Amino acid sequence: MTDRATVYDIAGLHLEQAGTSGPLVLCLHGIGSSSAAFSPQLQALAADFKIVAWDAPGYAKSADPEGQLNLDDYADTAAAVIRAHSSPTHGSRAHVLGVSWGGVIALRLATRHPDLIASLTIADSTPGSGTTPEKAAGMRARVAELAKLGPRALAEQRGPRLVSAGAPNELLRRVVDTMADSIRLPGYGHAAESMATTDLRGELARVTAPTLVLCGDQDRVTGPEASQVLAGGLRKTAYVIVKDAGHLANQEQPEHFNAWLLSHLHIVTNSRTSKG
Repeated sequence: MTDRATVYDIAGLHLEQAGTSGPLVLCLHGIGSSSAAFSPQLQALAADFKIVAWDAPGYAKSADPEGQLNLDDYADTAAAVIRAHSSPTHGSRAHVLGVSWGGVIALRLATRHPDLIASLTIADSTPGSGTTPEKAAGMRARVAELAKLGPRALAEQRGPRLVSAGAPNELLRRVVDTMADSIRLPGYGHAAESMATTDLRGELARVTAPTLVLCGDQDRVTGPEASQVLAGGLRKTAYVIVKDAGHLANQEQPEHFNAWLLSHLHIVTNSRTSKG
């Protein structure tokens, strides 16, 4: 698959990085977030992996795209990041961690560029918002809300739904602040439209990479049902429910989330090494 390199220049991406050696892990955040969402993972993985977390095009510190981006464009941009950060020692493949919208991008990345994917971890995600007209309309309505309310007010409105009812206030404040500092138009609008026009259910069986699907048991946004659809449609998958976590399980229960993530990464890495 050839990248449409003119759609978005990765020189405009802001990337947070940790670890200087080891296999590459690329982290793709949700539609209301940024690379800041992966602070617990960057800390936990840095000893054994090279981790790169992006601010998606048009988010946080990344440059705005010059035109409309669709899901393929986000996937191709992620592929370009992987190629730019690959190493002779560990090859051209990356382990990709995607949360929510980032998980949708990761799955499309895996079908468009299977040669670049060593494994996937898909957290609190969905086949897309194009699965029903109601979900698509709800996703598009968020763009009007952002235009009307502004980033801070929208973040204050949506933030509490992203964590469990029992989440500490400190986490809720961090989630709201991250969202307020990350989202703006037109980037948020492009992201919402990419979700509204996507239904991955028909292509899940084409994903060849071993995949770990995780979901918070109290996820009130996409919910365990959507993660079950993903796990059921993928060929090489493990499915894990993260207890006492809402939609942002990687932030709300980082110790449990990271334990499953590291186990998955080490199993896949050791399997590839033994076969090599």
